[in-house]
Amino acid sequence: MIKNARFAVATALFAVFAAPALAQDASTVLARVGDTEITLGHVIALRTQLPQQFAQVPDETLFPAIVQQLIEQELLSQAYADQLNRAETLMLENEHRSFIANAALVASAQAAVTDESVATAYDAYVAEAAQGEPVTEYHAAHILVRTEEERDQVVAALAEGRDFADVAQEFSIDGSGRQGGDLGWFAPGTMIPDFQAAVEALEPGQVSDPVQTRFGWHVIKLFETRDQAVPALDEVRDELVNQIQRAATRAMIDSLRDEAAVEDLSEGVDPSLLSRTDLLDE
Repeated sequence: MIKNARFAVATALFAVFAAPALAQDASTVLARVGDTEITLGHVIALRTQLPQQFAQVPDETLFPAIVQQLIEQELLSQAYADQLNRAETLMLENEHRSFIANAALVASAQAAVTDESVATAYDAYVAEAAQGEPVTEYHAAHILVRTEEERDQVVAALAEGRDFADVAQEFSIDGSGRQGGDLGWFAPGTMIPDFQAAVEALEPGQVSDPVQTRFGWHVIKLFETRDQAVPALDEVRDELVNQIQRAATRAMIDSLRDEAAVEDLSEGVDPSLLSRTDLLDE
């Protein structure tokens, strides 16, 4: 008797593991509410719409919860669909319109970005940069102190011929002091105006008189200048992609408008009606 029972269990397990897995796709029905089917596709789609905090929830926990949520939503939808008031009906129409419009814009934007379109946009970017006036970049260092006494000590130390970097390491309260005050390369507009003006007044190798800003007193040394190079493609790719996508979506809308019979009848309507939510109750 026991031997037969064990044989039956083993046979059942073999059958389970030997049977081919049922094919499942987005159309696989997971639940029915009346005549309405809730599919695996509905569940996956809802998962993609969940807030980021749900990304860490295990699938085995989230899966049944989403199925039940869709069932309950469908129950409520069927029970209440004929009871929507005027405002709710209009909101639903707006949501439907907005969702489809957004999907159209996303599709247009994604299709517009190709290696060729990005390369073309970059070539235009480089050509436009070449036509403009070159932008000067500056490589400078500074020593920043708070008080006039410290300022005078810095000036005296430099007058004695001490190395600028050594003085910066000793006196500067700025984080750059650890690197001898070196600020690296920067373009106009990066620094505060008084500081920038002092830098631009120097010749390479010169040290400025003390300059006061809201941060304290600066003594600045200009190392060298150069014309700003055109950024590499990777540095401006995101900017170019945004431009391409904006142009593509704008062109799509303009084309649709040109081909459609559009009547804008809002001319002359009182704009204050926008706040008349009581009209939705009529």
